[in-house]
Order: sequence, then structure tokens, then C-alpha cells
Amino acid sequence: MTKTLTMNDCPYCEGHGYVQLLLGGSETCYGCQGTGSDHEEDDDH
Repeated sequence: MTKTLTMNDCPYCEGHGYVQLLLGGSETCYGCQGTGSDHEEDDDH
């Protein structure tokens, strides 16, 4: 089953809110901070 991205889905985690690590496990998505959406907000980085 293929999930299609909507305009609000984060391109890094595909709307899941987390990313799979290569060595196993997962972590909060760095692109959306776990929200799963692609709302570009002000960040102080």
C-alpha cells in the first residue's frame, strides 16, 4: 500500500511524525518535530 503525500504532510517522515533509523528504532522527525505536517514555522536554529 502506497501513501500519497498531501500538501500538509512532512516530506521527511511522510506525515508519520517519526523517521526510521538505519540501525533500527525510530526518532522524532527533524523536519516537523513530530507533528507530521509541513507547516514551516519560525525556528531559532
